[in-house]
Amino acid sequence: MTAEAVRVGGAGGEICRMAREMVPDGNLNACLTCGTCSSGCPATGQLDMDPRKFLRMAVLGMDEALDKHPWAWVCTMCRRCYDVCPMKINIPALIFEIRARWPEEEKPKNVQESCRLHVKSRGGAMGVPFEDFKFTVEDLAEECREQPGFEDLQAPIDKPGAMYALNQNSREPVVEPDELLPLWKILHTVGADWTYYSEMWAGENYCMFVADNKSWEYIVRAQVEHLNKLGVKYFVNTECGHSFFAVYAALRKFNIQANFEFISIIQLYAKWIREGKLPVNSDWNKELGIKFTVQDPCNIIRKSLGDVMAEDLRFVVKTAVGEENFIDMVPNGSNNYCCGGGGGALQAGFTEQRRAYGKIKFDQLDKTDAAYVITPCHNCHAQVEDIGHHFGGKYHTVHLWTILCLSMGILGENERTYLGPDLADFGL
Repeated sequence: MTAEAVRVGGAGGEICRMAREMVPDGNLNACLTCGTCSSGCPATGQLDMDPRKFLRMAVLGMDEALDKHPWAWVCTMCRRCYDVCPMKINIPALIFEIRARWPEEEKPKNVQESCRLHVKSRGGAMGVPFEDFKFTVEDLAEECREQPGFEDLQAPIDKPGAMYALNQNSREPVVEPDELLPLWKILHTVGADWTYYSEMWAGENYCMFVADNKSWEYIVRAQVEHLNKLGVKYFVNTECGHSFFAVYAALRKFNIQANFEFISIIQLYAKWIREGKLPVNSDWNKELGIKFTVQDPCNIIRKSLGDVMAEDLRFVVKTAVGEENFIDMVPNGSNNYCCGGGGGALQAGFTEQRRAYGKIKFDQLDKTDAAYVITPCHNCHAQVEDIGHHFGGKYHTVHLWTILCLSMGILGENERTYLGPDLADFGL
């Protein structure tokens, strides 16, 4: 039986032109076809595609086949292929441009709808208006003040001149509001001068995932202009990976003038621990000996702040659980494998491929034999939890703020959703 001939487009098409612009010297022959990109990509083989094949099809002018290929939505644009490429060909940037070429009505509906709702509500991807967010914050703050030691806790919104302005993934206030309290307790403990903000208050930005540059810029620019008016010193991204990169990249891509420094809450955790303001310690876990590992969010580490950030993350985790109770995945840091939840994959509809992609991450986690995976990223959290259930994992998936408050003895009874039976009642 003879295989069907592959039809190519001769000298290359529009996608080939775009790809050339992403190569440092404009010469696509720089691609050695070595396959390093594919060998390190968890999406390799999904839907009969891989990074090397994708690039070669672009070079050969196979625009029609690439424009219709759904692998563009299975790839999470984690940038591992780009980092290992000896010729520095930016395949993730090409994937982004391919997504942008898809007709709006054919893009994954759930991701597209999240973008639309964010713009329409001027709140977040769940379409929750600011008034509802404000009510939730005020109600929860009042509840938190009933706990000993937090009688004076405040959760302000639009406080002029605050040192820190925090974004917040809308999943917490909408779906699991008690998850807000550990973060607030940390801020209260260190005496942080902080505020939420009203304009585009949520951290997530799915418009970036659907390659809608206009809406991506619109959301970030609105946030930045509002924060500039408030006069804050730092814009702090809470525990979420893509929301960090959405701002980090947009400031550069769209030349948005920010009168503040954009940082991650993880950097502040590390700073406050080193300064002695955040009394985190691992004494609670010395006898228990519960083992932990940590997931490195691609969008914060590999794509943004690098291994310095990965080192800060490990410093915080080890301080909280004990160095002897921390087991790192291999590889890790900037070289870590993407979990498969980023890039809009959780909402794109390719569940089978997303879980197959995540099997590499699951195997990494399984080899550590850790009881808990700390995931300071919402998409990582959801994906790591999902593949754990799907592949029969024995670990629990937790936010970093949960473990920090547990270690300080200030984690409330209703703030333990993701803890296992061994820690569900610990310290109460």
